[in-house]
Amino acid sequence: MNQLHQLESFGTIVVADTGDLDLIKKIKPQDATTNPSLILKTIKDSNLKSKNPLEVSVSIGTEISKIISGYISTEVDPLKSFDTLATINEAHRIIQMYRDNNVDTNRVLIKIASTWQGIKAAEILEKQGIKCNMTLIFSLVQARACAEAGVTLISPFVGRITDWYKENEIEFSQDPGVNKVVEIYEYLKKYDYPTIIMGASFRNIDQITSLAGCDRLTISPNLIEKLTESSEPIQSKINIKKSIYERHEPISQSQFYLEMSGDIMATEKLNEGIHKFIQDNKKIYELI
Repeated sequence: MNQLHQLESFGTIVVADTGDLDLIKKIKPQDATTNPSLILKTIKDSNLKSKNPLEVSVSIGTEISKIISGYISTEVDPLKSFDTLATINEAHRIIQMYRDNNVDTNRVLIKIASTWQGIKAAEILEKQGIKCNMTLIFSLVQARACAEAGVTLISPFVGRITDWYKENEIEFSQDPGVNKVVEIYEYLKKYDYPTIIMGASFRNIDQITSLAGCDRLTISPNLIEKLTESSEPIQSKINIKKSIYERHEPISQSQFYLEMSGDIMATEKLNEGIHKFIQDNKKIYELI
């Protein structure tokens, strides 16, 4: 049994992290995710022109929806990452565009950066029946705030966490990105939050296989292919705890900022991720 099938035997749903329609047809995943960087790559490789970035994203999402049976994720403009109302308004615009394209909007996840303002926007959207995928998660406090807000899905970024440790020449014996997702997963399951945990941003298959049993893992096509080529037995680092504990009081805004200010890695990677997506959105504008 190859490692992709082993992941599925652990109960993990494998998600394709790409906007490439041909690759999605080949892989046949249940769900697919995109972001401004992936949309930019797709535009460069296609004839999608003369539209604004949001229309292009929804156009690609619509085509993906015809291939897969599960969730499609479409990201709000990263420039709105610190503006709750603007995020809500754009989310409604995205949903309406999918409706206009005859896509079942229960299958659409609005991707939002996990700033405090983004999390508050997602809380309101979820109450309005719009499902959210909270992205750029690098800390437990972000994940916990999202779960308390009742979001559908969160995406902690494995590879970017480990990248930060390497960039800052901090020695480690166990992969920091993997450990962070394990911490987040075990906390949310311990307190029985229904939020789906989807590990993202992988650099190698070892990071992926270490998280076997996680609800979902969104994986680039080249790493999915490597998983199909290996039959090495998988050993997961996740320990699913069945006991349910009484939940803590919800995180306040001041507590959120205080904990984030004490986590240099999470703060740097969140801001860096937002600005990277902003730059890629600008490039999309230039291309179209």
